[in-house]
Amino acid sequence: MDRRSFLKSSSLIAGGLALNSVINQAVAQNKSPFIIDEKHPLLLNFNENSLGMSANAKQAIIAALPGSFRYPDDARSELITHLGELYRLSDKHVTIGNGSSETIQATVAMLANKARKNNLKIQLVTPDPTFNYAELYSLPLGIEITKVPLKSDLSFDLDKMEQLANDFNGLTIIYICNPNNPTAMITPHSQLNKWMTKVSDKQFFIVDEAYAELVEDPNFVSAIELVKQGQNNLIVTRTFSKIFALAGLRVGYGIASPDVIATVDEFVSIDNTNTAGAIAAIASLNDKPFIAYSLKSNNLSRKIVEKALDELNLEYAPSQANFIFHKVKGDVKTYKQRMADAHIMVGREFPPAVGWNRLTLGTPEEMEQFVVVLKQFREKGWV
Repeated sequence: MDRRSFLKSSSLIAGGLALNSVINQAVAQNKSPFIIDEKHPLLLNFNENSLGMSANAKQAIIAALPGSFRYPDDARSELITHLGELYRLSDKHVTIGNGSSETIQATVAMLANKARKNNLKIQLVTPDPTFNYAELYSLPLGIEITKVPLKSDLSFDLDKMEQLANDFNGLTIIYICNPNNPTAMITPHSQLNKWMTKVSDKQFFIVDEAYAELVEDPNFVSAIELVKQGQNNLIVTRTFSKIFALAGLRVGYGIASPDVIATVDEFVSIDNTNTAGAIAAIASLNDKPFIAYSLKSNNLSRKIVEKALDELNLEYAPSQANFIFHKVKGDVKTYKQRMADAHIMVGREFPPAVGWNRLTLGTPEEMEQFVVVLKQFREKGWV
């Protein structure tokens, strides 16, 4: 299915056309046979973008290959400049990482070093469940880790997190994943800003916005806006792994004040960006039609799954990312194994949110196939 026909068909949803007819049209226009078997499993478990990178990014990589015997300094610098211009900030507000995970790791290491130099205790306050890399990077550094369970509606307990930070006699790292992984829910900026704008030299925020480009809820406002206002106790991390579909090329970045970036960069590896990744990232940023295509594909896939979950009366969290967190009747591990037996890989369980499963949104055609299997599971009494 080509990009133009897809955008045309998906836009009809807003005009009131029945969802089923749009889905059927999409499936009918897919000329390639769709096969799910042991050699071709449906991978809906790691929040990857099944569309693959844009054609422009592929061509940019091919064009750059003859120069790949050179170190990636020029490509890396060009990417930093593009990102600075994107957010109307200087190059000094940007750090590049081997995925956003390296930026998180470097920030945690920088803060641990700061605490050591100042003879301060240090803790990480993090929601639970959430993306756990900040926690994993804190463990070998001896950072005290305090997990705050999500509230009954799966939202962050920001009041409890703030209280823990305020009561701690030392330096606190606060990790905020927005939208959160695994729930796919946003935390409205009005709630976050009540705390984050209370600037403190004893509290530092890592705001992970890996899925920000997929958000359409106006209650979400990027924490990059606080960086623009000069706030100096946070870093915002982003990635090219999600909407841009470059997960395998490992390109991420952080946005913060120049002072913060300078100290974080002391802890990132030298030459941490490969030429192909940097060139593909630049091409992806410039490919506005692909970004729109990727977003519309994700939205249509979400509607397909939500419709099925509504029909089956299975509860799900409001998603603003490329995955859906939904309930499963029965044991989640058993459900996951049964899906694997059907050659569909779904996410794991995320305690303490027991009974929920994280499902990556693939292409609309892939999600149609998932729905068929899910409904078969209902017929068998498995969900």
